[in-house]
Amino acid sequence: MSELDLKKCDELVSRFEKVIKRPIKDNSPVYYTGVDLGTACVVLAVFDENYQPVAGAYEYADVVRDGMVVDYIGAISLVKKLKSQIEEKLETELIYAAAAIPPGTAELDSGAIKNVVQGAGFELTALLDEPTAANNVLEIKNGAVVDIGGGTTGISILENGKVVKVADEATGGTHFSLVVAGAYKVPFSEAELYKRDEKNHQELLPVLKPVIEKIASIILRQTQGYDINGIYLVGGTACLAGIEKIVQQATQIPTFKPVDPMFVTPLGIGLSCTDQVID
Repeated sequence: MSELDLKKCDELVSRFEKVIKRPIKDNSPVYYTGVDLGTACVVLAVFDENYQPVAGAYEYADVVRDGMVVDYIGAISLVKKLKSQIEEKLETELIYAAAAIPPGTAELDSGAIKNVVQGAGFELTALLDEPTAANNVLEIKNGAVVDIGGGTTGISILENGKVVKVADEATGGTHFSLVVAGAYKVPFSEAELYKRDEKNHQELLPVLKPVIEKIASIILRQTQGYDINGIYLVGGTACLAGIEKIVQQATQIPTFKPVDPMFVTPLGIGLSCTDQVID
């Protein structure tokens, strides 16, 4: 596997980033929306009837923590707001949506995610785990898709295109921010913003290396016994420049990431949306 294998993924993400700024009004008879309720960021990705990206919106928020909805009303309000913004730009109503949850949390939080999406005015058509959703875009046949979110790291192991194991463990972007806050003696909110700024990444990499190595140890433990020929990083936390090099060094497994890993999962969620409502 090489960076060239991610070309299709990178092209889709690039097109999505363009329609966030300039939506495409194509009068599609139906629209499909992916709702990604992340720990740090909530993203809506909208596709037309041919599953081409036409609009999107996102906002940093604190309504989910460690993959669990902690501000139920706030989450509904935010999704409703982003939905309304897109509807105004497309001059249409968004009806159908798919959503995702961290692997292994279905019994704990799938009801809350479902209620948030429905509470915002959507009909829910699919609910899948985050790294599996990401693979709708990556299209990896063999390897591990690792979704590093704000609170947790989710892993899907694929063999011959089939998911054979999913796992989720605490450690993600929140832990990065806590380390930055401690190292620089600044408030958590300030550390979060400092971490997001790409121009600080080279300076932060040595500071965050122990946490990245912890994520690498989670990947190694969860993939033990499987023939993993590649690790594919997605999620907002994977935006940290150079994170893939440290993961590869620690795991001794070739590690890749898209140009912008933040939008891969919401796009994958949107690609799983249909017009068939689930119970």
